[in-house]
Parts: sequence; C-alpha cells; structure tokens
Amino acid sequence: MEHNPIERAKAWATNDYFDESSRKEVQTLLDNNDEKEITERFYKDLEFGTGGIRSIIGQGTNRINTYTVRKATQALSNEVIRSGKEEGLKEFKVAISYDSRKFSFEFAKEVASVFAGNGIHAYIYKRLNPVPLLSFSVRHHKAQAGVMVTASHNPPEYNGYKVFWNDGAQVTPPNDMNIINNFLSISDFSTINTMDFEEGVSKGLIHWVGEDVENAYYDAIGSKTVRPQMCQEKGDKLNIVYTPIHGTGYLPCTTALKNIGFSNVQVVEEQKLPNQDFPTVSSPNPENPEALALAVKLMEDTGADIAMGTDPDTDRVGLAFKHDGEMVYLNGNQIGIVMLHYMLKSLQEQATMPSNPYFVKTIVTTPLQDVIAQSFGVEVENTLTGFKWICGKMNQIEKTNPERNFVFATEESFGYLNHEYVRDKDGVSSITLLSEICLYYKLKGMDLVDALDKIYEEYGFSHETLLNINYYGKEGSEKIARIMEDFRTYDEKTLCGDEISYLEDFKTQKSKNFTDLTTTKLDLPSSNVLGFNFKNGTKVYMRPSGTEPKIKFYIMIQETEGTLDEKKARALAKTEEFLTFIKARVEKA
Repeated sequence: MEHNPIERAKAWATNDYFDESSRKEVQTLLDNNDEKEITERFYKDLEFGTGGIRSIIGQGTNRINTYTVRKATQALSNEVIRSGKEEGLKEFKVAISYDSRKFSFEFAKEVASVFAGNGIHAYIYKRLNPVPLLSFSVRHHKAQAGVMVTASHNPPEYNGYKVFWNDGAQVTPPNDMNIINNFLSISDFSTINTMDFEEGVSKGLIHWVGEDVENAYYDAIGSKTVRPQMCQEKGDKLNIVYTPIHGTGYLPCTTALKNIGFSNVQVVEEQKLPNQDFPTVSSPNPENPEALALAVKLMEDTGADIAMGTDPDTDRVGLAFKHDGEMVYLNGNQIGIVMLHYMLKSLQEQATMPSNPYFVKTIVTTPLQDVIAQSFGVEVENTLTGFKWICGKMNQIEKTNPERNFVFATEESFGYLNHEYVRDKDGVSSITLLSEICLYYKLKGMDLVDALDKIYEEYGFSHETLLNINYYGKEGSEKIARIMEDFRTYDEKTLCGDEISYLEDFKTQKSKNFTDLTTTKLDLPSSNVLGFNFKNGTKVYMRPSGTEPKIKFYIMIQETEGTLDEKKARALAKTEEFLTFIKARVEKA
C-alpha cells in the first residue's frame, strides 16, 4: 500500500513520540526538499519478505529503526499471544539473538522490551550469537517464536529482523501473513506496549541466556559427526584457515571445530572480532571471492589446506582451496553436492543409514542432488526457495510422518543443514562437516575438485550459474515486475535453441506443458517464481529476491553425454548463451 510520502514525513517530524534525533533527521530531508529520499523512506511500510524485514538503517516507515523494530515486535507479540491462547498456553516465551551490525544489540533490547511490555518472557543471549544458536534457543526454551536481529550478508548500512516460529524455523503461512496484517494495522506508534529493559529484567520477564545453552548446542551438533574417530585421531592433519568476516562466527566455529578434533585452525586476525563497519570487505558475503581474500592470503602464506568463511549471522559458508596450482572457489551447489554425497556414502558404508531417510532441497538447487540422493534410496523433497520452506517441510514431516528420518538439507545460496537440532541453515555445523570431508579426502590424497569430478563421472555433469540483476527503489520494483510478466507470457517453443518441456508458474500454481499446452496444478505454496524446464534436463528459474532489490536467474545445465571434459565445455558454452539472452531480454522489459 502506497502513501503520500511528504505528509507522512511531516507527521513523523512533528510527532513527540519519536526522539529528537529521529525527528531532526526527517526534518532535515524536508528542509532540503529531498523528495527522492523522502519518497524512498515513506512511500510504504516495511514489508515482511522471506521470514522478516530487512532495510537500510534510517528514520522513516520504510527504514529499519527503533520504531519500526518496535512495530514489528508488537505485530509478532499479537500473533504469539493469539496463537498461544488458541493452543491453551498460559505463559508465552520468545528467544532473541543478534549479530555484529550497527544497532543490532540496541534493536535486540528494544525487541525484548516490547515483548516484556506485552507480558511475554524474552530469552536474550548475553553475547551476540548466530542464527543456528537462535533457532536452537527457540527449541531449547520451548518458545513460541524467535527473533534474530541481522541483515545476514548485506552491506554495512543494512540491518534486519528475522522472525522464527515455535519449531525454530523461519515463520511461514498462516502466521507470517497474520504478523504482516498486524504490522500494517499499527498506524500509531504510541499504541505499542513497551517496558524499560532493566525493569523487564528485574520483573523476571527478560532473561539473559548464557553458556549452558551454547554448550548444549555444541554437544548436539558434535553428535552428528559422521566419522568421529577419524576427526579425533587425525583432525590435526588438516590445516584450516577460518574467517568470521567481522560477524558472529568466531567463538562458535572455533569451539565446534576444537570439540570434534580440529586443533590446527588459524583465524584471520583482521576479521576475527565483530565490527559493525566490516572494514576489510565491500560486502561480508562468503559467496564472493573478494570477501575471502584475506583468508586466501593467509592460506597461501601458511600452506594451509582450505580457507573457509561465514557471513555475519553465520548461517552461510564459503570456501577456497588450491587445486593444481589454481585457486578454486566452489559454488553453493557444488559444496552441497560434496556434502550430500559424503554423508550418504559414509552412512551406507558404516551401515548407519536411518530407515525411511529423506533429503530436502529447493527448486532452484541443482537437480544432480536429486539423482545422488535417489541412488542411495533417499527420498527427495523439493520446496520453494529459502530455508524457511525447507524447515517448514521438516516440521510438517515430523508431525505427519514421524517414521521418516531427516539426513540433510541444502539450498544453492551456500546454506546447509546436517542435523535436526535447529531449523535453519547452519554455518557452524557446515564448517565442521566441511572440515571432516576435507580431511577424509586429504587422507586419500584428494581434494574437493577431485571428489567432485568423481561424482560427475558417476552421476553426470551439472553446471549452475546465478545471475543477479539489481534494480533499486520504487522504479526498480516496477522494472522487476515487468521482467517477470514478460517471461510469464513467453510462448515460443524453444529458448536458446533448447526445447521447452514445461513452464512452472508458482504464482498461479500451474505448470504449462509446451507440447500439448495442457496445465497441471503445482503442489507448492504460491510464490512469484517461474521455472523453465527443458527436454534435455536443463532448468532456468527466476524470481525477485525477498530481501534485496534484485531479480535472480538460476541457470542449471545438465550434460550426460561424452567425456567429462566434453560435458564441461558444452555446459559452459550453453550457460553463456542463456546469460546473453537473459541480459538482452531484461534490458527491453
């Protein structure tokens, strides 16, 4: 819903509810007639995307600040109380954690204060902790919800607010829509219930969470080590470089590694401690080689085997290593392929594969993983993009088919989960699992490229590319909508010379067969995602990001004929064709 930005800005600048610095910031924009900035800040309210809100820090209804954080928390409080009463609960509990960003701790305390003001017990970590530990805290305290104050790997000017539900996963329908509706219905900030933080502590409504919960988490993920004896006896043979990139990962990741036997760990000194400005990187995203530059330098200087990094809230992990003298950065799909294959092969060899095993991935994650899982007799569940959907599926299976056993979950954007103790991607347990895998292959005289090539030779070659195109602000949102509509109405039988088999439109929940033009219903929630599926197994998916001003194109090429070198060459050439076509098409939209 759009509003009159100037009127809203004036109302903000003259409202005594907002503190003086907040009012002054908005009044300065008005005095300077900065219509563009006023529009961006006030033309709408912040929206809940994939699990919460994320925005540039600043004053205004479309920015994250003390007041929009309070508003989001009041909206969440209303839903916690409503659903809790429906379940017959007499006491309500919520878990809170926060990362190293600007105002993260202050926002987390505001969150606790609003919960306390609504009579809800808030369990807040004494020190900053990552997403997996927040999810663990929700489950550990049997809380009705959780809040993680983070903007994940966004640039330093952002912060955000991830909402989790009582299973420890990010919130899904219908609760997310109820929270959004609550949020939109709050027009007067002064109606929000809040309590002074220290008063909340003294009244026993705000509780500090300490090392006992952290240690319970380390014990839980440590129990999932696939080859514990190998790690304890030979863990020191793997030389690891790790960087938390100024985020929450330093203590959790080094503690978890040490616990299972990896003592030979060097941490990048310049990026070791939390820093809200992320001074050594342009963006603290371990998916990008640039963010791992200092870790790679340390690895080269010391002859280490692998360099790994986590993002500020430690739910994603990226890595680099040298293969035949060349630096290699595996993408999220490749890391997931190696992890999945190692786990399933090890479980099979050790005869520890659980009964009725299942694996969860997203629709934009490489289909090669489906092939691998099925070869081990593991059922595959595909979900919409985002770990909230992966963990929502886990929760559903836990309730309706408790005889089924979870083994692994992954998405292409560097998120992995190898245990059931939390319900989100877990960068801490991913670091420990990857270290175990690297050690296993090192002892065989191999690295992760060798491991991948062996998998490709057995199962076929897959090549995945993610194209991100940024469009900012109101105009950008409109451009992205036009691009989606253009592809939605695409009706030619081929694309880049490849025959289209069917087009999945998850917004209308229909799949259109391009051969006979029939449609079938898709059994997934409605979402603004399109998927072109080709007769040769290739897939091209597209969707607007739920958290950033961009549209994403996922190109997944499958090649099964010829030698591995021939398959690789054909896949790269075909990828370039698709990239050229997409870039030209979006330019015209």
